[in-house]
Amino acid sequence: MKLTNFLSRRGVIAGATMLGLMMTSSAAMAETIKVAGIFTLPVEQQWISRIHIALNAAQERGDIEYVYSENVSNTDYERVMREYAESGVSLIVGEVFGLERAARKVAGDYPDTGFLMGSSFKPQEPNFSVFDNFIHEPAYLSGMVAGSASKSNVIGMVGGYAIPEVNRLMNAFMAGAEETNPDVKFIVNFIDSWYDPPKAKESAFAMMDAGADVMYAERFGVSDAAVERGAKAIGNVIDTSGDYPGTILASAIWHMGTTVDTAIAGVAGGTYSAEDYGKYSFMAHGGSSLAMDESLVSADVAAAVKAKSAAIMDGSYTVTINDDAPVSNN
Repeated sequence: MKLTNFLSRRGVIAGATMLGLMMTSSAAMAETIKVAGIFTLPVEQQWISRIHIALNAAQERGDIEYVYSENVSNTDYERVMREYAESGVSLIVGEVFGLERAARKVAGDYPDTGFLMGSSFKPQEPNFSVFDNFIHEPAYLSGMVAGSASKSNVIGMVGGYAIPEVNRLMNAFMAGAEETNPDVKFIVNFIDSWYDPPKAKESAFAMMDAGADVMYAERFGVSDAAVERGAKAIGNVIDTSGDYPGTILASAIWHMGTTVDTAIAGVAGGTYSAEDYGKYSFMAHGGSSLAMDESLVSADVAAAVKAKSAAIMDGSYTVTINDDAPVSNN
């Protein structure tokens, strides 16, 4: 009897100890990572929205606590970065095009904070990682659709700025269009703004006046012009086919989930370091895809696009990355 009571008591003590350890472990695992987003444009803007969606999804899963600042001017960006770093966040995500030097200085001052930034340049040890929207693969596929759809053999292309992030998408698109239509020509213009729909729309009108019947809508405003003139359009980064039914033939879609989730896992596991996350935007990593309205595309073209997509995915076809500024050839 005494032995039984003694063993029971030991069992209670052992059980209580194990329960305590389990509760401590669970509490540690339940501790979420604090992440801050810093954006120079509204979170509704197409490029920024993809990052914002991925971070919100991580928060909804309980992986992170997410806060953000939008419409941050370049002159305020460094200050906001420092404020978030001082507040104790573990990871700061944003874009630093045009303010590389200041952003990298902040990262150097806070080596225990992870920085994941949209950038045209290389990572910086020990904690400054970079990413970019490498969606040239679906851009090529969307070009195949556009080339086959053009009856005038003229495609208009309106971009924001002639920087590598935009150039590589436009060049891939042009190469795809030439695959299905060797006679196609291009009218290219950059509006020198990330968000000026009226200016983009006017540029698109001018291109359609010059004969373009398919428009590459790298910026907002182009698809509106296409609707008004009865032309077709190709989307970029997000799928706007629901907003422009019967107009958007296809869109190259960017998915930031893999990029963001990989960085979060690195912070959580204590393995985060300065890396180039660009590859996580490739199709094989689930970082990009093509949305195609097959009701507007012939069966033969849709089949060719799907075959090329499969070749990209299995590595038997590689889309060339060309960061040079594209030019008109009409």
